[in-house]
Amino acid sequence: MTIAVPHPLNLEQFLKLPYIEDSPAWKFINGEAIQKPMPGGKHSRLRSRLAGAINAVGSRYEAFPELRCTFGGRSIVPDLAVVSCDRIPVDENGDIISTGIEFAPEWVIEILSLEQSR
Repeated sequence: MTIAVPHPLNLEQFLKLPYIEDSPAWKFINGEAIQKPMPGGKHSRLRSRLAGAINAVGSRYEAFPELRCTFGGRSIVPDLAVVSCDRIPVDENGDIISTGIEFAPEWVIEILSLEQSR
């Protein structure tokens, strides 16, 4: 499937596009909309193990896979966004919000395959 991305594009326009959360998700960096590559088995296993280690009992941080992070004029969807537990956004009931975050997480972990550039 081919998707036409309007150009030039600003962050506000990007966030309104109907397909940016399709799998794999889209990111917006330096005025450009880019779809993430589809992860493979090794990638998924490593992400799962990293998240488990970070989310260990007693950790002050929580790792969120594929969480949209919008800040500083960009919107990214890293493999893992690690957020301090006291910064996790909640709704009026105290439940975690269902949307992404609008601040820079403490850590961003992106797992690159051998074919991807840094």
